[in-house]
Amino acid sequence: MRIYLAYISIVLLWATTPLAIKWSTEGTGFLFAAAGRMTIGLACLLLMLALSRQRLAWHRKALQTYLAVAVQIYGSMLAVYWAAPFIPSGWISVIFGLSPLMTALLAAIWLGERSLTPGNLLAYVLGISGLWIMFGSAMQLGHNAVLGIVGVLVSTFLQAISSVWVKRIAGKIPALSQVTGGLLLSVPVYLITWALLDGHWPADISSIGLASIVYLGMIATTVGFVLYYYLLIHQSATRVALITLISPVMALLLGHAVNHEPLTIKVVAGTLLILCALLAHTFSGRLNSSK
Repeated sequence: MRIYLAYISIVLLWATTPLAIKWSTEGTGFLFAAAGRMTIGLACLLLMLALSRQRLAWHRKALQTYLAVAVQIYGSMLAVYWAAPFIPSGWISVIFGLSPLMTALLAAIWLGERSLTPGNLLAYVLGISGLWIMFGSAMQLGHNAVLGIVGVLVSTFLQAISSVWVKRIAGKIPALSQVTGGLLLSVPVYLITWALLDGHWPADISSIGLASIVYLGMIATTVGFVLYYYLLIHQSATRVALITLISPVMALLLGHAVNHEPLTIKVVAGTLLILCALLAHTFSGRLNSSK
C-alpha cells in the first residue's frame, strides 16, 4: 500500500510542479522564484539530515558528486525557470519527458554503455518528431515560445549531464546527502545571481505566487525527492521511469483546465509522439535486460 501511495504522490508532484513554477515566476521574476525555492528546500533538507542524524561526507568524490548535482539544481533549474513564462506549463513536463533519451545517449558516449539499440534509435526518431511538432506549435504562439522550448531543452540536457556525471563519479553518497550537498553549493550562487541581475525584493507578491514558491521548496524539493528515491529502492528503475509517461499528460490537462492553456491538435500529436518514444525506450531497455 505504501508503494502505491508513494507512486501516486510522485506522479501528482511531477504533474503539478511545472504549473507551480510558472505561477511562482509571475510578479516575482524567475530569479527570485528559483532562489527562494532552493533556499527553502535547503533549509528543509538540512532539518531532515539533522533529524535522521546523517552527516555530509567531504572527501574528494563527495565534493565531485555535489558539484555534479549542482549542475542540475543550478544550471538545469535556472534554465527552466527562465523558460517557464514563455510557454504553457504542460509543455515543460512533456519536453522533460525526453530526459531518459538524452541520458541514454550521453551514457553511451560518456560511460560506454550499450544503449544505442534499435529500439532506442526508434525512440530518438519518435522523440525528435514529437519535438519538431511542438516547435511548430510554438511558432504559432510567437518567438518567445520558441525560446521557451529551447530553454527547457537546455534544462533537460543539463539534467541528463548531471545524472550521467554522478554515475561516472560513483561516489556511493546517500541520496539525501547528494541533494543537500548540491544545494549547499547552488544556493549561494543563486543568491549572488539574483543580487547581481535583479537585486530587488518583489514589491507585490501575490498569494498564489508565494504559495507556489513555498510548495516547491517544502514539498517538491524535499518530499518529492524522498518519495522518488523510496520508489527506486523498492521498485525497478523501469517501473519508476513510467512516471514520465503519466505526468506529462496530467500536466497538460491541468494547465488547460486550471490555467486555460491552449491544447491544440499539434500539441496533442507532439505529446503522443514523445510518449511513444518513451514507451519504445522503456520497453527496449526491459527487453535487453531480459536477454
